[in-house]
Amino acid sequence: MELGIFTFGDLRADPVTGQPANTHGRFLRLLELAKTADQAGLDVLALGEHHRNDFVLSSPEVVLGAMASLTSRIRLSTSVTVLSTQDPVRVFQQFATLDQVSNGRAEVMAGRGAFVESFPLFGYDLDDYEELFDEKIQLLMQLRESDIVTWQGRLRPSLDNVGVYPRPYQDRLPVWIGVGGTPQSAVRAGVLGAPMFMPFQGGKRLVDLYRAAGAQAGHEPASLRTASGGHVFVGRTSQEARDAYFPYYADYLSQAPQFAGGMPRAAFEQWVAQDRLMVGSPQQIIDGVLHHHELLGTDRYLAQIEVGGMPQGMVDGSLELYATEVAPVLRRETAAVKASA
Repeated sequence: MELGIFTFGDLRADPVTGQPANTHGRFLRLLELAKTADQAGLDVLALGEHHRNDFVLSSPEVVLGAMASLTSRIRLSTSVTVLSTQDPVRVFQQFATLDQVSNGRAEVMAGRGAFVESFPLFGYDLDDYEELFDEKIQLLMQLRESDIVTWQGRLRPSLDNVGVYPRPYQDRLPVWIGVGGTPQSAVRAGVLGAPMFMPFQGGKRLVDLYRAAGAQAGHEPASLRTASGGHVFVGRTSQEARDAYFPYYADYLSQAPQFAGGMPRAAFEQWVAQDRLMVGSPQQIIDGVLHHHELLGTDRYLAQIEVGGMPQGMVDGSLELYATEVAPVLRRETAAVKASA
């Protein structure tokens, strides 16, 4: 089982100390995070695209390029690239370039995005929300297959026997599809035969729909890879982890309508108990991720390792425990299950 981390590059003041957010410092911390994750032996690092004043990652592919020069083995991905409001040709070129400079470590995770601020920003109509993604993911998948492309759509200008360069270092640029939990998204990913990333709340039904659609489309079962993920914080003990993480997570969720003004502690504890939040001791995180793996048959787990203005020391401490105490056990346990199967 592959294990990694992802971040959206939140830009928020520390709710405990009052330390203000700093854009330049945030970027420097992200680069340090990449070096730490690479040295710790994690498999994947992914950055999420947003276009708001409380996130710094409007151009994750640029930051991934900087990370490529500071790392040697970790795979570099997005979580997600908001493909609906980007040009697939440009996305392919950017990630093929990243793949070349990183010696074949680039991936794209394409999605529609949980926020819609990029639609007015780049002049797209929200009424075309579904069709935009459908068209553009079809084109992106086609761009992987040949450097000469002929393609026709309704919302993006057609391509007539044109070359798209550079080509990636890998034979085929890996393209994952991030789904938010709708059955239609899972079926789309299965029909395309692309690996699928989803939140745990999507459940086994989405995986079953995905695999059934992939099989019906003629894709080999082994190619239909799945991943899950979510917020993770690892502490030495369960109580220590929950007490340290709660003020940051409550502040982070204060932007959600149902938690305006902050998340109540009782709701936080309920989410932890339901595995909607992986917060606890190393053994608790191991048990929670194994539960994901056993229920969903996932090949990869990504931990959202930082939220809500967390200080660097907290992030680094959690990441160290995740990499040194959680990851080795998860790899050993999932490898044993795979071998016995």
